[in-house]
Amino acid sequence: MDALRHARMLARYNAWAAELIYGAVGALPEGEATKPRQSVFRNMLHTLNHIYVIDRVFQAHLEGRAHGYTARNTETHPPLPELWQAQQAIDRWFIDWSDAQSLATLQERIDFNFIGGGQGSMTKGEMLLHVVNHTTYHRGFVADFFYQVPARPPATDLTVFLRDCRPELD
Repeated sequence: MDALRHARMLARYNAWAAELIYGAVGALPEGEATKPRQSVFRNMLHTLNHIYVIDRVFQAHLEGRAHGYTARNTETHPPLPELWQAQQAIDRWFIDWSDAQSLATLQERIDFNFIGGGQGSMTKGEMLLHVVNHTTYHRGFVADFFYQVPARPPATDLTVFLRDCRPELD
């Protein structure tokens, strides 16, 4: 699979996994999504909010504009339905963006400043990979919180996506 097909597959995988995790969080007993947890992100919903914020930061980098964030998360988070609607919009943006790329544009380099300080430089393809990897990492935090409920989190592995939803990208 070439880099272009990888990019398109990863954008779709990320949206699929978000749908599973948001659905599972929404099905938990009342209060579990916002129950304080031992984590830097305080609870499930605030962790999902962090994922969304970083998605927006890298969307801004890819669009060549300022993102306006001064921290890697916001002080508060919206209610789950509102955050889910926003996440769906950004996931759709990444799918549409990846569909519009070429092998050449995925290799274009973008310089940016990290929110925590310092300069970064990544190709567009590397930025997409970072977004997907970052989301997967923090979705793992949310999955761990499920076991504290106790409940079983959904399987959001790439292998499950490829087994159940392999996108046709030819």
